[in-house]
Amino acid sequence: MRHRPEAVMLFAAGFGTRMAPLTDARPKPLIPVAGRPLIDHALALCDGCARRVVNLHYLGDMLAAHLSGRDVVLSWERGAILDTGGGLRHALPLLGDGPVMTLNTDAVWTGPNPLDTLRAAWAPSRMDALLLTIPADRAEGRAGPGDFTRTVEGRLTRGGKDVYTGAQIVKTDRLSEIGEDVFSLNRLWNLLADKGRLCGVTHPGGWCDVGHPGGIATAEAMLERADV
Repeated sequence: MRHRPEAVMLFAAGFGTRMAPLTDARPKPLIPVAGRPLIDHALALCDGCARRVVNLHYLGDMLAAHLSGRDVVLSWERGAILDTGGGLRHALPLLGDGPVMTLNTDAVWTGPNPLDTLRAAWAPSRMDALLLTIPADRAEGRAGPGDFTRTVEGRLTRGGKDVYTGAQIVKTDRLSEIGEDVFSLNRLWNLLADKGRLCGVTHPGGWCDVGHPGGIATAEAMLERADV
């Protein structure tokens, strides 16, 4: 089995309820930020990935039409939406064996490519998942506390000042231990954290949550500052 990630999964199936009413007539990944749909911002980070898989559900035909002709494989969730964990497991035949990268499509980044940062820090001998985090005081467009605390050794524990950015490398073999069809990746992370195999690395650039309408202007301002 390979130990370096070659495939990336982009999560694009959600209903985008926090983004309403903008998502009443289009899926969230097609909402424009700085003149480009969110999905295009995400795909621009994935150059060099051998396989790029996008999952679809809500208004999926619109997103499929936008992606037509690109080097992207579609993972349709035709029945119930499967959440992040179920969606990743459903897409495994398209992603191949070994660890994969996953990327949420409702964020915008500045600074180093987040996937490059993950690849550089990936150490499969001591970790089963590596999450890219950012301090809560640098997480734009997002209110509230963080999600994790990172130990000196780089392991993650729940609660703290580090926000998960929506980018990770993860081994997928333990997904088979979860019985439900619909489940969050939090279920997998809990299994890995119990064994001390859930780790984190900090994104040194900017990050903005664009999962709600207010995040659009915040993200555009962040991008403009980065271009100055």
